[in-house]
Amino acid sequence: MDARLTEISLSEALRYVGVRGPADETLMADMQRCAEKLREMARPRACWRLFPLREDGLLEGTALRLEGADIREFLSGADQVILMAATLGAEAETLLQRSQRQNMADAILLDALASAAIENVCDNLCEDLAREFFPRQLTSRFSPGYGDFPLEQQGMLCAVLNVNRALGITLTPGGLMIPQKSVTAVIGVSEEPGKRLAGCATCQQADQCQYCRLK
Repeated sequence: MDARLTEISLSEALRYVGVRGPADETLMADMQRCAEKLREMARPRACWRLFPLREDGLLEGTALRLEGADIREFLSGADQVILMAATLGAEAETLLQRSQRQNMADAILLDALASAAIENVCDNLCEDLAREFFPRQLTSRFSPGYGDFPLEQQGMLCAVLNVNRALGITLTPGGLMIPQKSVTAVIGVSEEPGKRLAGCATCQQADQCQYCRLK
């Protein structure tokens, strides 16, 4: 299935830059202009694989054992797991880096817009997967770094998906993905409706995060 960018939510991007409430006309015009630049440059790509899930958290056929009480609880009742990855692509990364050198005001807006854009790509992929697996039920997605699901497991997840070859994603020594606007996640598959709790509601840093959706 193809990766799809269908919307760049300006309201979501405004929240990322700390705007609460209506934005003025000048800011909205700048957001629209930057969103058009990003839409022109973004080349979204995605990949996924399905694995049987053992009770001890090991994905059969891999050396990846999902660690942390939160991910185990999240996947309770699931007998299979989808690993997914998505990115806006190297072209969008180039746009972000160029804006940081040339216009920091645009760079801040583009970064927020790109965060909203990759969420849209991931949401669309999850909707496509839900249709693909119906009548089996899918949870929402759960990424390394949420709750006590260690960010360090991102490297193994990327290796299992071979994201470098599939999507052109590389990892820094600290475990960050390049292009920056890339996401990896775990989705549970079961016969019964799965848990939908993810994101800010499970993140241990929610109280300190300026991007938190719960505020």
